Amino acid sequence: MNQIVTSCSQTPSKIDWVTLAVYAAPMRFLTLLALLGSLFFVTASHAAPLDTTDDMGHLLTHGKLLNRIGEVSKGVEAKATELVVGALGFLGVPYRRGGSDAESGFDCSGFVRAIYQQTAGLLLPRRASEQAAVTETIDKAELKPGDLVFFNTMRRAFSHVGIYVGNGKFIHSPKPGGEVRVEDMGASYWSKRFDGARRVPIEAGATDPLQQ
Repeated sequence: MNQIVTSCSQTPSKIDWVTLAVYAAPMRFLTLLALLGSLFFVTASHAAPLDTTDDMGHLLTHGKLLNRIGEVSKGVEAKATELVVGALGFLGVPYRRGGSDAESGFDCSGFVRAIYQQTAGLLLPRRASEQAAVTETIDKAELKPGDLVFFNTMRRAFSHVGIYVGNGKFIHSPKPGGEVRVEDMGASYWSKRFDGARRVPIEAGATDPLQQ
């Protein structure tokens, strides 16, 4: 079946969390985000050369560093999980061109923008192509829950966007007459139109649109 996806143009309003509760579906998400980049950053910024040969001192220092790494890693994983679970709570919300809230409906980029703003405190640009431009390019094999996946559905690059939820699946607001749903990226329609993956720095909050 041919899919029709429209571009996004209107400014989003704040999500009605009462509406979210109405649409929320009982779903358990098992995949947690492990962000290796954060581990490297914490290791690089906190590790320092040891001035002692004392084995106990080494263990204590190393233990504290591991604790710091673990705390940062858990924080990023929790935020990614919260984001995906929040997105799944909108299953069934109808598609609306230019829509950006659960009351009236979402279009593709309005859905992504609203989820990131409410759960991660990040304000992404309004259009799918703009969201692709300001986020980090990653390989398809690197996809983790919370990453963005883009598709060419209107004969132009990055004309549709969704949120990766793990196990080769993504959640999105698909087309007029449709509703927010989870689909398989391996399906013929989506695999042929896959246009790239992006990562949003969800470990840091922001109130202004992300910049390149």
